[in-house]
Amino acid sequence: MRATLRWAHSDLRTHRGEALFIVLATAGIVASLLLAAALFGYATNPWQRVFSQSHGAHVWIHTGPSADAARLARLDGVGSVAGPYPTASATVASRGTRASVELRGTVEPPAMGRPLLTSGHWLDSAAPDGVVLESSLARALWATPGDTLTLPGTGRTLTVRGVADSAEPHYRPGERSGLVWALPTAVHRTAGSGGQVIGLRLDDPGDTDYAIQRAVTVLGAGAVTQVADWKQARAEAQGDNRLLGQVLGLFGVGALVAAALAVHGAIGTRIRGHLRDISVLKAIGFTPGQVVRIYLLQHVAFALLGAVVAASLTQALGSRVPGRLGDAVGVWQGLPGHTAVLFAVPVTAVLFIGATTGLAAWRAGRVTPVPVLRAAAPPGGRLSGVARRALGVRAFGLRLSPALVLGWHKAFPRRPRSLATVARLALPLLLIVVALSAWTTIDRFQSRPEQVGLAAALTVRTDESLDDAAARKLLARDPRIAAVHPGVEVAALVPGQTGTIALRGLGTHADPYPFSLAEGRAASGPDEAVAGQGLLDLVDVRVGDWVRVTVGERPQILHIVGRSLEPENGGRVISTSLDTLRENDPDLRPTLYQLQLRPGADPHRVATGLTAAGHGHVDVHAVTNPADGLSPLRGVVVGLIAVLALIGLIELLTAIGGTVREGERDLLALKAIGLSPRQITAITMTSTGCTALAAVLVGTVLGVPLGHWLIDSQGRSSGIGAGIAQAPSVALLLLFAAAAVLGATALAALPAARAGRRRLADNLSAAA
Repeated sequence: MRATLRWAHSDLRTHRGEALFIVLATAGIVASLLLAAALFGYATNPWQRVFSQSHGAHVWIHTGPSADAARLARLDGVGSVAGPYPTASATVASRGTRASVELRGTVEPPAMGRPLLTSGHWLDSAAPDGVVLESSLARALWATPGDTLTLPGTGRTLTVRGVADSAEPHYRPGERSGLVWALPTAVHRTAGSGGQVIGLRLDDPGDTDYAIQRAVTVLGAGAVTQVADWKQARAEAQGDNRLLGQVLGLFGVGALVAAALAVHGAIGTRIRGHLRDISVLKAIGFTPGQVVRIYLLQHVAFALLGAVVAASLTQALGSRVPGRLGDAVGVWQGLPGHTAVLFAVPVTAVLFIGATTGLAAWRAGRVTPVPVLRAAAPPGGRLSGVARRALGVRAFGLRLSPALVLGWHKAFPRRPRSLATVARLALPLLLIVVALSAWTTIDRFQSRPEQVGLAAALTVRTDESLDDAAARKLLARDPRIAAVHPGVEVAALVPGQTGTIALRGLGTHADPYPFSLAEGRAASGPDEAVAGQGLLDLVDVRVGDWVRVTVGERPQILHIVGRSLEPENGGRVISTSLDTLRENDPDLRPTLYQLQLRPGADPHRVATGLTAAGHGHVDVHAVTNPADGLSPLRGVVVGLIAVLALIGLIELLTAIGGTVREGERDLLALKAIGLSPRQITAITMTSTGCTALAAVLVGTVLGVPLGHWLIDSQGRSSGIGAGIAQAPSVALLLLFAAAAVLGATALAALPAARAGRRRLADNLSAAA
């Protein structure tokens, strides 16, 4: 053991640079995995982030104004309470959109269930009509700080002072009122049903159902009007982020595999570079078991040191990184399970490195104790016929540089090892291409919504006092509207009465609605319809089949001739023309109008103008874009690309180190045939560039179809349907490839120049 430790200490002093690289590589990989975990937790569970930061309540109980809600604070298991706060129901309008809201009276932000301001300011007694909107309500109303909300029928207005996130269930038009924080005086002046609400934070969240039963018993069933708990809010929020979670989960697994391969390559390269030292050890009496233990203990110690450094730096300084990455780490540190991940990732990395080192060290233990002399040879081994012919080729009157030809040949000296290097470097590049595909798909939703089932920008609903002719006349006055498609939307039952779907009649045979079709053709004849992927899966039919749905007591038999991209209602939508529905119900009249706007028209201004012209008889809503809920993915994609680039950088440094080390014995031959140090440097740089180019080509060729398949698979499972994926543009892929190759070549310049300037005497031992 003493001899083993002495040799390990001597080796460490002799090869400080290599030891430092292994430590830094391990630290970089562990840090990358921890950052990936932070990004995953930040982006896939925003509700948990808001709940933790706001010290959210587990239960919100709405009661009548006379109930003694304060009694709930004395219940067993209740740790703290928020409120009770006075409430009032109202309807507000902004930019042509109306929403039912709950005004909640408070002065200071509560310590529990505290709204997290995302923009603007909190309430101020100097502005008695100022309010703060919950973020989902603000998006539905297109409201920002400084805007004015009106209360139809009252003549009152409210001024938006801020927008805040909340862990309570979000606003859903027609299903759940939006949340508005206001001063108590403003709540009392609001006409509408009044009440109060109290929030309970429990000592044990698992006792939520029991706590609700106790609360209802104490107050009386007649006093409680509504109950919302944290489980309901979390389920809704997580359902909205399913795509985000699966995409980031894929990247997490891919980053783990890429990091594992990078570590394996680094350790294997180092041991291959020490084959001569291993032979000397065996020659002086070291057994194979001792050799294995030497390298195993060395690399486990390096890995342990690197893992501890990475975990410590991530914990201490990660939240100070500017931008979305620092925010993600700060939020992740407050989420449940953070400590377990912070411990599990480094331990897993160290165990994997130990297993990898054990395999490489076992191979080292089999090295012969007699060093084998290696004769100087052309770089990379014997030149192939293609390489020899290339040395004499002339292009545009100029002879190809020997450095370029020898560098290209050196990039692939031994096919299995070269392919392994290219594969390890290609994996993070492949994942980057998939990330770029996710980016461009989201951009397609936002810049070209008509291609993904969002042809209309606005939906207009009218009351009974405005007939179809009057509504069309009103909409025809606005020159910013390109097309108006009348329609109806009703709930229908599928065969067997096992599920509810949306049956829509949009457009007419003469002026059909422009559905985005991914399969089949448009519905143009009687009883023809198009359906979303969610409906096809629900009733187990395909394009070309007939389906029978029931609206009330009236059956509707439709022939599905196409599959449309349906971002709404989980794709459980079947759409036909309004004329087809009228054949079964002649008295059917349009209840909504889908509006296509002219290029450049502002939906906000159009909605405001229509609301003003309708004198309270029209209700205008923006068509919901699924990309709005994926907006955090843009910042997260940038963070993931940075993590993957770091892993690729580590693998690239390993490849460069191996190339320089294996090329040491070629320096004698290269200088003997008259190559200058600059040409020798160019050989290594060309070799690195060729390796990077091969990895980029593999990553791009495999990454583009993989990203397309993954995104379409997720679209199919979410009900939207396949056909939403958008591959990165050719220009973006070329820019990515050029950056990778040029960056790799530049990174190899310094070590290649240092190796090329070494004296002939320095390489005599390496040639042996």
